Amino acid sequence: MIGHRGSNSRMLSLWLPLGFFVLMALGPFYWMLITSLKPNAELYNTRMMPLVVHHPTLKHYVDLLTETSFLTWTYNTTVVAVLSTAISLVLGIMLAYPLARMRFAGAGLIAATVAATYLVPQPFLFIPLADIINNLGLSDTLTSVILTYPTMLIPFCAWLLIGYFKTVPRELEEAARIDGASRWQTMVRVVLPLCIPGFISAGIFAFTLSQNEFLYALIFLNKTDVRTVPVGAIAELIRGDVFYWGQLMAAALLGSLPVAFLYSFFVEHYVAGLTAGSVKA
Repeated sequence: MIGHRGSNSRMLSLWLPLGFFVLMALGPFYWMLITSLKPNAELYNTRMMPLVVHHPTLKHYVDLLTETSFLTWTYNTTVVAVLSTAISLVLGIMLAYPLARMRFAGAGLIAATVAATYLVPQPFLFIPLADIINNLGLSDTLTSVILTYPTMLIPFCAWLLIGYFKTVPRELEEAARIDGASRWQTMVRVVLPLCIPGFISAGIFAFTLSQNEFLYALIFLNKTDVRTVPVGAIAELIRGDVFYWGQLMAAALLGSLPVAFLYSFFVEHYVAGLTAGSVKA
């Protein structure tokens, strides 16, 4: 009886809430999948069950890949996300390390400013950034978003890495300095190898945000051949009041796969990096 009650209590307290959140998390992906597999006749038939596909088809995927520039958008998105993430990580490390490990006047104020910068809404920044991009002659180029995305990625990466750098014992650095290592050598050979989970978590966040970013890409990228997936799908697959739902859902599903695979490979390091950084910060 005691074991039976314990299993029931565990089901109510753990598995039911867990199942609810899994359903909420995977529900949108299932909806995108079935919508992308439905033929138009079934898609717009309100008498059929919306969560069931009766005659699945790949026509929407074929049309997406052959009638639009989806492959070009995917390439552009990948290039922008990888370069923006690399820039943000390098500059985030350069900003976070001195704030976490070195003592100088105003360090606390600078750290608070970094956190506050991340909280500034994008609509407040895109007008001055657009003016700068136009003056530099970078409109309708991937360089425009590669340079603007780090403005929102660097503050978060730095904030997260500050907390992670603080988890490294100072005794390790002091021992390296006693052995004759410089500050640079200590950072590269001692601190950075111990903070790889933090880099992975910051990199995954930066990659995800830059891949899914919409506002800056919508403003700076107006030509089809330089658009990213979020902007290209909305601009090309919504024409007036006509929504190509099958192709839209196919583009959304295919566009989300790289991030899903990235999280699945590095989920343990991602959680460890966020946990350590948040606790220390």
